[in-house]
Amino acid sequence: MITFVVTYTIFTVLAILHIILYGSRPAKSLSWLLIVLIVPLFGILLYILFGMNRRRIKFFELRQTVKRKLYNKTYRDPDTSTQPVEFENYEKNKLAKLLYRSTDFACRPGNAVDILFNGKETFERIFEAIENAKHFIHLQYYIFEEGELQERFLQLFKKKIEEGVEVRMLYDAIGSYHLDSKVKKKLQAIGVQLYTTMSLSYGSFIFTLNYRNHRKIIIIDGIEGFTGGVNVSDKYIKSIDDLGIWDDTHVRLRGPIVDSLHRVFIKDYYFATKEKELLLDKKYIPKAEIQGDTIVQIVTSGPDSNQPAIMQQYISMINLAKEYIYISNPYFIPNTAMLEAIRIAALSGVKVKLLTPKKTDSWLAKNSMLSYFEELLAIGVAIYQQTDEFLHSKVIVIDGEIASVGSGNFDHRSFEHNFETNALIYDQKIAQQICDHFVVSYKKAIELEYETYKNRSIHHKLAEGIARFFSPLL
Repeated sequence: MITFVVTYTIFTVLAILHIILYGSRPAKSLSWLLIVLIVPLFGILLYILFGMNRRRIKFFELRQTVKRKLYNKTYRDPDTSTQPVEFENYEKNKLAKLLYRSTDFACRPGNAVDILFNGKETFERIFEAIENAKHFIHLQYYIFEEGELQERFLQLFKKKIEEGVEVRMLYDAIGSYHLDSKVKKKLQAIGVQLYTTMSLSYGSFIFTLNYRNHRKIIIIDGIEGFTGGVNVSDKYIKSIDDLGIWDDTHVRLRGPIVDSLHRVFIKDYYFATKEKELLLDKKYIPKAEIQGDTIVQIVTSGPDSNQPAIMQQYISMINLAKEYIYISNPYFIPNTAMLEAIRIAALSGVKVKLLTPKKTDSWLAKNSMLSYFEELLAIGVAIYQQTDEFLHSKVIVIDGEIASVGSGNFDHRSFEHNFETNALIYDQKIAQQICDHFVVSYKKAIELEYETYKNRSIHHKLAEGIARFFSPLL
């Protein structure tokens, strides 16, 4: 017993010292201190798995982050060595230059963009593109789940590989944890080059467990690309549980911007396979051709980023808005900077509307999100809860001018721990299309009223407070 107490005390002290020395933010550090102290043993384990700032540990820095940063310098996209597109609009210029300096991806003009507002439409377009593939298919998903859609992918892969098309696929070890080994073997047997982006193998899981590759990307022949929030799961095409069909938004891209999106995949593939320079051959990066008149910028961030670009993108868009801000997100758990930006916008007279799901797939995420609603409602933010389907879209649009569709949530995990990708679209027509869809959606949703919400029951407030306390885990 004495040995146990001594050992526990030593680990507790070490955890507290680590939090104090390497904590990234005071509020987050305080939460972890309380978790370690209040939740015996389990609190320490949670901190080791999900709280440690591994980027400050020399071993992780050498083996992971530095290598990825070095890749950026070695294999920099030559087309991003020039300055971003110069807009006549000051706000657009400011945003574009910020994200160019944060990500090395410049705005690309000359693109065709199609917004896909549900799973059915998304997969119809994706399967059509795969059917027409001539040279290669590159894809990566956070979730690649058993079901009708997975089986359709397998059938198409088999057919295209028999036609001589190369297929490379990445999946996240956590998101696709239930990906059956039989399915993996089947994919490999038909010729799919299959790899995981964040391995959970012995000796590495302690460094990768808290970092997820949350991207959803498909590249066809280097000329057509898809990205957004839609995973490979039958939940997007039919109701499987009480959440209903998952309502999400995806985007189809054609034109020069596909090259930027492809380089996101190539970098992840490089680190999953160690195949140096293979996909940088001209065969895989054809000369970009003009396909339309839309300007698009790819925004990426992850544990290896020098800047939290996804967070910077969202905060900058909120700060630049003059008339209105529409946000759709399933996990709206803003950090201090994000919350203050929204507060300033709302108090300045900018109309802020937030669309979230009524039901979610996480009790912790749901109640943590709800804990912010009272203060937002009090300053005039309009909040709507979608009831018929589970809202999973990650969309923000400002003033009918600039819109973002991607994988990045408004939470700590997307800002700090996940590898994320957004498509930022500088186009009035596309932005208005997204606005129109947003209006249709929120008019069918339940609008929360401040007076009613602030008088909710004490047990709801208690659940929200507990969840918000554990928000560093999210």
